[in-house]
Amino acid sequence: MTQLELAEKLSYSDKAVSKWERGDSVPDVVVLKNIADIFMVTVDYLLEETHQRPAPPAVKTQVRSRRRGVIAWLAVLIVWMIATTAFVAIQLAIAAVGRAWLTFVWAVPVSMIVWLVMNSIWFNRRRNYLIISLLMWTLLAATHLTLLVWGISVWLVYLLGVPAQVIIFLWSGVKIKQTDTLRL
Repeated sequence: MTQLELAEKLSYSDKAVSKWERGDSVPDVVVLKNIADIFMVTVDYLLEETHQRPAPPAVKTQVRSRRRGVIAWLAVLIVWMIATTAFVAIQLAIAAVGRAWLTFVWAVPVSMIVWLVMNSIWFNRRRNYLIISLLMWTLLAATHLTLLVWGISVWLVYLLGVPAQVIIFLWSGVKIKQTDTLRL
């Protein structure tokens, strides 16, 4: 907003606004209130020398959080839509295969990956350890079921999850301070 536009809104001259901006004079309290109303801030904000970024109102934060939650769920549902489409296409194209249901089995770990990405971007990062655990176990289960369909019974694949789960558990307890990171 230019000095002239502000002056017109306040019914003052642009020279008066220029003097206020340079600090040669100060507007009276009523004018300060009008300026605060125009810029949707408090009079205190206008009088402060330095400004801290105001915290977003709780309502906006809740709406933003809800919106992000809906987007995350939509992303996961898109994975299931793709899995369903692949299932139908495989059933129609090659009806004799009988293994099209594996698309749903593999949709579970893919859903975990999408959830992990969304959670890393927008939500509580401490939850990532739970999601990583679920991702690991669903990958192992999907691998086992896929191999089982092909006649290979490798239940021992779940043993890989034990040390991996211990690593995830221990890693979740590690806290990295900002000062400990490498500076380039």
